Amino acid sequence: MKHVIALDVGGTGMKAALVGADGTLLHEARRATARERGPEAVIETILGFAADLRALGSERYGEPASAAGVAVPGIVDAADGIAVYAANLGWRDVPLRALLSERLDGIPVALGHDVRTGGLAEGRIGAGHGADRFLFVPLGTGIAGAIGIGGVIEAGAHGYAGEIGHIVVRPGGTECGCGQHGCLERYASASAVSLAWARVSGDPDADAADCAKAVESGDPAAVRIWQDAVDALADGLVTALTLLDPRTLIIGGGLAEAGETLFTPLRAAVERRVTFQKLPAIVPAALGDTAGCLGAGLLAWDLLAEGPADHGPTASPVPTASPVPTVPPVPTTSPVPPQPVDPEVSA
Repeated sequence: MKHVIALDVGGTGMKAALVGADGTLLHEARRATARERGPEAVIETILGFAADLRALGSERYGEPASAAGVAVPGIVDAADGIAVYAANLGWRDVPLRALLSERLDGIPVALGHDVRTGGLAEGRIGAGHGADRFLFVPLGTGIAGAIGIGGVIEAGAHGYAGEIGHIVVRPGGTECGCGQHGCLERYASASAVSLAWARVSGDPDADAADCAKAVESGDPAAVRIWQDAVDALADGLVTALTLLDPRTLIIGGGLAEAGETLFTPLRAAVERRVTFQKLPAIVPAALGDTAGCLGAGLLAWDLLAEGPADHGPTASPVPTASPVPTVPPVPTTSPVPPQPVDPEVSA
């Protein structure tokens, strides 16, 4: 049975799958990233995980994976297959595509940025399915974005497109790790809400989920913190939709776990701010923490659909296959706990 390997590498853990040509998740697995052992150990963990998946696929389905896709955080040079920089993983200029292809006996490998790869999945087979233009914005430790146009993600001339978290919404405000003051992610990310609520509530372990519950119970301090975050988010989103005119605006990440506690005031806040702009549909993400892995599978199938290309040190011609079709939505994960914001890994 023809299948591909999909890997989503995070700061603490990795999600992986074998994905069939019809979109079936044939096998799913998770493994610790092992970043505490250093960047070389992280790379070896990724390579070993991929090799184990290839062996499993050969044993179960009678043939090895036809391609692989991997999503990683930080700065990514997808064209050359280089993981340029990731503070949380401690690496610089890692030729990850070549290393993976070599470990996997020369199959083609696609490398993608984690947020853009997750956005690809949400746009094609998740909440944005059928939308020709969408913007995916996950609200986690930081805030990033993926711009979808015609079924593909726009990376920009230098790979920085979609960094909505560093739109300045409060000039002269809180300092951001990127060097600016007043960036959106300092006010509307899950970690920003967590830090604000922990400070006001007096509970150092309180997080954004606790703040949302307090909002639902009518706590005035929680309502104020929540509304401040919603207003900042609306300011940033209106800037984005003015520039991009998306048909669908997909909100994901930890803060979106609050459901209508977030979406009802957010839709109202955005609507109050628009003048000539067309309001997009504002919807929650559908794929949860599987989006990156599913997107990595899409990248792998896209390589096969493109036909022969130099996607690894010994890449060889491969047959084409269809992109992964729609899969059922799955629950999303809990808000990301507060931690230092990495301006290069803002999701």
